[in-house]
Amino acid sequence: MIEARNLGKYFGRFAALNNLHLTVSDGEFIALFGKNGAGKTTLLRILAGLSRPSRGELKIKPSRQAPPGAVRGHIGYLSHETSLYMDLTAVENLRFHARLTDVPSDDRALAMRMQQVGLAGRERDPVRNFSRGMQQRLAIARAFLHNPDILLLDEPFTGLDSSGCDFFKSFLAAAHADGKTCIMAIHDTRLGYEIAERLVVISRGAVALDAAKPSLDYAQFREKLEPLLA
Repeated sequence: MIEARNLGKYFGRFAALNNLHLTVSDGEFIALFGKNGAGKTTLLRILAGLSRPSRGELKIKPSRQAPPGAVRGHIGYLSHETSLYMDLTAVENLRFHARLTDVPSDDRALAMRMQQVGLAGRERDPVRNFSRGMQQRLAIARAFLHNPDILLLDEPFTGLDSSGCDFFKSFLAAAHADGKTCIMAIHDTRLGYEIAERLVVISRGAVALDAAKPSLDYAQFREKLEPLLA
């Protein structure tokens, strides 16, 4: 599904990524850990096609057949910033994105998406009137409107209250059960350990730990993780 070899991303003399290697199989759920500046967001942006690596090789093959140049249409990216249009209504935000990604944009289809993220009845409300958690729910609906094979998630639980977190955990569990490939950057160690099946720690722009969850209980994982966060 995804193969990254010797990935490097440089901003002047600063190496955001440095000889990073990562292979992701179809349907895997990976939690990315690392302190601020470790390279998690940079990696996700490169995988999403929003940034180009300075060096290295990246191959992405969706589970569904994709014509050349259409791989990005099989990727859903959820940034830690919602990037919603605040003066548009919720449904207008979704309709605009639906037209960009060539998916159904009729009122019934979009209302169903709003219902799935717990925003039924708020379709006509301007996004500027939404709470941070509601904006995050709408951003989730928009990011995965086109039913992508690959979900790239950068701190997706940001701004969600307890019920929002429960909703999104269920959403991710259903996506994983449906065969989606998920790569999620997350600061909450316990939550990331709970919902992912593979644990990857990035330190100084490279993979410093890559383990299947069954090989480490939570205490063992924390013991290996803490020196890499120092």
